[in-house]
Amino acid sequence: MKFGKEFTSQMVHEWQEAYMDYNYLKNLLKDLLDFKKKNAPLSEVAATPEGSLKRRISMYRAFSGLQSRYTSFKGSSGNNNNNNHEDEVILVNTVQQEGSQGHHQTMFLMSSEEGGEYEMIFFKRLDDEFNKVSTFYKKKVGQVKAEADELSKQMDALIALRIMVEKPSIEMHSAQGMDPASVVPLHLRSQLRSHMEVIQEVEMSSEEIVEDESTSGKRDTTKMNPMGFRPAPVGILDNVKINIEPATPISTLKNVIKSSKSDLSFSRQELRKAEEQIRMAFVEFYQKLRLLKNYSFLNVLAFSKIMKKYDKITSRKASKSYLEMIDKSYLGSSDEVAKLVERVEVTFIKHFVNGNRRKGMKSLRPQAKRDTHRVTFFMGMFSGCSIALVAAIAVVIRAGNLLEHKDRGQYMDNIFPLYSLFGYIVLHMLMYAGNVYYWKRFRVNYPFIFGFKQGTALGYRQVLLLASGLSLLALAAAFSHLDMDMDPKTRKFETLTELIPLTLVIVLIIIIFCPLNIIYRSSRFFLLRTAWHCLCAPLYKVTLPDFILADQLTSQVQAIRSLQFYVCYYVWGNFKTRSNKCQDSSVYKILYIVVAIIPFWSRFIQCLRRLFEEKDSMQGLNGLKYFSTIVALVMKTLYSQKGGTFWRVMAASTSGVTTVANTYWDLVIDWGLLQRNSKNPWLRDKLLVPHKIVYFVAIVLDIILRLVWMQLVLDIKELSFLHEKAFLAVVACLEILRRGIWNFFRLENEHLNNVGKYRAFKSVPLPFNYDEDKSQ
Repeated sequence: MKFGKEFTSQMVHEWQEAYMDYNYLKNLLKDLLDFKKKNAPLSEVAATPEGSLKRRISMYRAFSGLQSRYTSFKGSSGNNNNNNHEDEVILVNTVQQEGSQGHHQTMFLMSSEEGGEYEMIFFKRLDDEFNKVSTFYKKKVGQVKAEADELSKQMDALIALRIMVEKPSIEMHSAQGMDPASVVPLHLRSQLRSHMEVIQEVEMSSEEIVEDESTSGKRDTTKMNPMGFRPAPVGILDNVKINIEPATPISTLKNVIKSSKSDLSFSRQELRKAEEQIRMAFVEFYQKLRLLKNYSFLNVLAFSKIMKKYDKITSRKASKSYLEMIDKSYLGSSDEVAKLVERVEVTFIKHFVNGNRRKGMKSLRPQAKRDTHRVTFFMGMFSGCSIALVAAIAVVIRAGNLLEHKDRGQYMDNIFPLYSLFGYIVLHMLMYAGNVYYWKRFRVNYPFIFGFKQGTALGYRQVLLLASGLSLLALAAAFSHLDMDMDPKTRKFETLTELIPLTLVIVLIIIIFCPLNIIYRSSRFFLLRTAWHCLCAPLYKVTLPDFILADQLTSQVQAIRSLQFYVCYYVWGNFKTRSNKCQDSSVYKILYIVVAIIPFWSRFIQCLRRLFEEKDSMQGLNGLKYFSTIVALVMKTLYSQKGGTFWRVMAASTSGVTTVANTYWDLVIDWGLLQRNSKNPWLRDKLLVPHKIVYFVAIVLDIILRLVWMQLVLDIKELSFLHEKAFLAVVACLEILRRGIWNFFRLENEHLNNVGKYRAFKSVPLPFNYDEDKSQ
């Protein structure tokens, strides 16, 4: 792989604009090379073979030895220095500017030579890129040092809390200046020493990270106990409150009544939650340090590569002096990040994994799951079997002339909705697999956006494996259902035949809730946890995965109604005779509206919660959009149940309003498109997909598929040759397709927003809050 591609592949997605623009500098050198080729005299062209001949002849020269070569080099250093001075091409100076750090500026000394203007442009842009990288790096190092100070304070509070919870009597004696070893039994003294080692280690790490020599020099060592350890300053707990992060709906309701910060209760549960939060903060902080260290290394390597390329093209020796400047600069010489990495490793291993280095490094550096041939094999096998079953079902329907059968209506009204549920789920999974593939291809950092734990995000192959497996089960069940219906020998087992779809649903539910570490447990539990947050929307802080999943559910209204039909068919109806009258009851009709409203109501409540917390008026407008959708959905359902001109007018007007509002919000707010004065007219300034036509096609498709909302109002179904249930299924599938398209461009816009703000890490809430007023 060429360095340019490798350089791009290893970038932090959200920081890509802060990296050196290697491709641009490379293009400048190509322009310089083209100029030299066009203006090269014939004598230079003829001399090229001679130079290559000399290099070949040197391969047969007597070997001078490993040591003697460097000795002779050192002995002639004076001559080399003179020659280097004579061959000097550039001078690199540091220019101090007011209100900012020193910027590096390169003076090209050969500007009078032919083509010198190309080289001057190259070095000017090279300086701009280096100053950009150096400024960004120094800014980020300052931020991580400030975070290290905050984590040090959090560790001080955690250690003091740990001592108070586990050994309160020891801490009280330590606070009184007594030796804790003299007041505890002999069998507890070894345990005490381990506590004191922890205290001392934390204090030392705080000194190294903060690096405030003036403060550390004023430490009063007279209070050190005879064992050689200074006890943790429990007094800091008087100035500390614990931040309450609601983890359950009940805790959220309690939080509404009282402040989000409360005094410490010194309970073990409080200690456990604090340790868990700080542990997560350390893991996230460590990832940030690693990426920052990699950022420095990659950019230094890129500057080295581009300068060597310059030397090769121009036959000069400018790289040595420029790279020496880089090595002496803050970017090349600073070791603050490396020291922080070491300190974080030591602290994490000692305090959170009981000294087990292997376990600690596994937590700090989780390994991403590798794609195995097994996944690809089973995905192909399941997909092939599914296609074969589709063909078999089509042959059975055609051979048995089932479309003209007298019981066709009864089958479509009772059995088709049961199996269509799996079709909706599989189609949505296929769209998500396509989204994952294209997100990865266009470098959208979807694991970070969704908040997946490192190494647990499913790739498109894993999603396709699950989708093909589910489709295989559903198609096999549908085929067996048809076969048992048509075979006279098995027709008498009516109960067993009718229970096939219900059995498949139960198996699917068991797999989803299975606590065993099989079938991607972390992803299943993440889905369940997010779905629970959607159901309890106002009682949880709204995160991006929560409202993205709620948006997905708004496109699965027909699937939710299919679940309602399962209850109707197997509980209220007589499934043995394939008949039910529950759909005619008023309770069912009311629930038919309610279950469809649930996803939109969840999004509406989420918008209100964000409006209350973030004070963002856009969330209020978004909430009104979902409320208008709820009204339109109710009117459409009432029109489909009751008919009449009044309900038709109400359904048409409300559907028209919500269609316009939703389409505008999709294109302008969610996708960030239709910007008239952008660099890409009617799109946006930054686009990840290189072909602009893709965006215009997506806009047209979104508008067309949004108009599907009007299908019930306009009675398009009456013009269709399909059965009513089949037509509803087609409309539902079109909505799922629209949602899949929406997903890609929604996350693309979110990713570009993160890039614009250099937001590459999630913020982890810390457990302790220092009361500055009391501490003063």
